[in-house]
Amino acid sequence: MNKEKIIVYADGGSRGNPGPAAVGVVVCNEKGQKIKECGQKLEEISTNNEAEYEAVIFALKKLKQLFGKDKTKNLTVEFRVDSELIASQLSGEYKINEERMQLLFMKVWNLKFDFGRMTFKSIPREQNKRADELVNLALDGQGETVKMI
Repeated sequence: MNKEKIIVYADGGSRGNPGPAAVGVVVCNEKGQKIKECGQKLEEISTNNEAEYEAVIFALKKLKQLFGKDKTKNLTVEFRVDSELIASQLSGEYKINEERMQLLFMKVWNLKFDFGRMTFKSIPREQNKRADELVNLALDGQGETVKMI
């Protein structure tokens, strides 16, 4: 059975680090055609790294809404993020020392069980421009507020 491939550009950022934070996500098919994009402000004050994790968590939840739980089991999801740290931690290459980051990692880990294959790739910031724009739009009040669970 052919698994459908989805590419997710995810970004998170905070103003002040820590400070007000938001996430931005662009979901594309394998051909690079945009399926969905969204950005939302986070309710809590966060660091940049925490916001990057929250972007991945937000994206996974959005994918489940978009495709439904049954279809997500057959998806191959490639995350493209401009944070080498987050990509390396989520790929299991880097150890996570901070407790807050370990909790965010566990949220991602638990959400991954609803999906097929998943990879995390670090890309240059220039290739993640739209997700970054969505972060800034949300921080400027042009998006909903999402509460971190």
